[in-house]
Amino acid sequence: MIKNINSLSSKTSDGINGTCIIAGDKSISHRALMFSSIAEGTTQITGLLQSTDVYSTLNALRELGVNILTQDQNVVRVNGVGMHGLQSPKKILDLGNSGTGVRLLMGLVGSQQITATFTGDESLSKRPMRRITNPLSEMGIQIKDNGNGILPITVSGRSNPLPLTYNSPVASAQIKSSILLAGLNARGLTSVSEPTKSRDHTERLLSHFGVFVDTKTNVDGFYVASLTGGAKLKARDITIPRDPSSAAFLIVAALITKNSCISMPNIGINPQRVGLITTLREMGGNIEITNVREVGGEEVADIKVSSSSLKGVVVPAERAPSMIDEYPILTIAAATASGSTLMENIGELRHKETDRIAVMAKGLRLAGINVDEAASSMCVHGLAEKKGFATIKGGFRISSEHDHRIAMSFLTLGLISENMIVVDGVSTIDTSFPSFVKTMNRHGARID
Repeated sequence: MIKNINSLSSKTSDGINGTCIIAGDKSISHRALMFSSIAEGTTQITGLLQSTDVYSTLNALRELGVNILTQDQNVVRVNGVGMHGLQSPKKILDLGNSGTGVRLLMGLVGSQQITATFTGDESLSKRPMRRITNPLSEMGIQIKDNGNGILPITVSGRSNPLPLTYNSPVASAQIKSSILLAGLNARGLTSVSEPTKSRDHTERLLSHFGVFVDTKTNVDGFYVASLTGGAKLKARDITIPRDPSSAAFLIVAALITKNSCISMPNIGINPQRVGLITTLREMGGNIEITNVREVGGEEVADIKVSSSSLKGVVVPAERAPSMIDEYPILTIAAATASGSTLMENIGELRHKETDRIAVMAKGLRLAGINVDEAASSMCVHGLAEKKGFATIKGGFRISSEHDHRIAMSFLTLGLISENMIVVDGVSTIDTSFPSFVKTMNRHGARID
């Protein structure tokens, strides 16, 4: 944990090696807590991510009247209250930095006859919420947001929301999930279509808890997920796969650092989460995937990564939803490649914890790397010669703007820099990967 640390530095590494145990998947951890909370019976969750984001959701659910017991660092027991058992909290629900937590909980509260006010930290309080609250309003759920569409927001739910057919303008697992959760108690069919399929952890995990979710791709190529309100969730134990978004930093670190070979068992390889691995392989990355199997409705596998000479590629625009959180670390790989890497359809990155396109471009330029950016695209011109490894001068300091993925990305770049890179605003790394520094250093990094 680095909660009380503001800055970290990263120095040249001699290689990233060994067998690395990655913590549980953040997206699935949030959902496992929420779905087990409204299930009938007790659910045991093994491998829950011990991060501040996930614990923001856990604590909010406790405020909503759910009994959640943390037995040890690896096992959590949730005593479900059923589909109508949540209670209005006595205080404001503070979701910290968790966009997933606040947006999905708004949908969950919207499906209950209760009222809750949501807030968050400075970063979360700047992020747009109307993409969630507008469709929830169409379901008859009352929303109060001071007229600005950002937190704090008060949601007054109803026990039988209106069913909704919603055409989402963007592929977003948070939009889709919030609406489907609100639809669990609707009288009729609630359906969400999106231009490309976003992460389907909600659909998979609802099915794991016994709720039928119909999914299809229509004739126009839109992905559609639908459910009929009134179904009951049945408690069922779940083991959380290990997080591919956290593994991404070890994967890229091993690819770009000479003399590296690292193995990571039990990593989630949901098809909507492996866009980065697919892209890195196209760039020439030596990434082996073995022992593919299913755990709790999700595919997992063992991953082995070795040092590789990378080349620039064009990342297909339609791949963006499957790797939207991984673009910051992809830009690091792109900076070390030969040739240019073009990333399109990534405008969503401007609405994350910070404007990730702008901040990554700023840092890469400080490292001597040419970057072209537009409203929804970015092109990184790599420094490597053909079939070689790049040399990064480093020797600069940059603020992550309190964005955990940006902080970890530039600390990864420091592993191949001639001079130290210092990153400020690193405490938010705890929101997704609290053991990042310890894990990286254990396998050959030099982060202080």
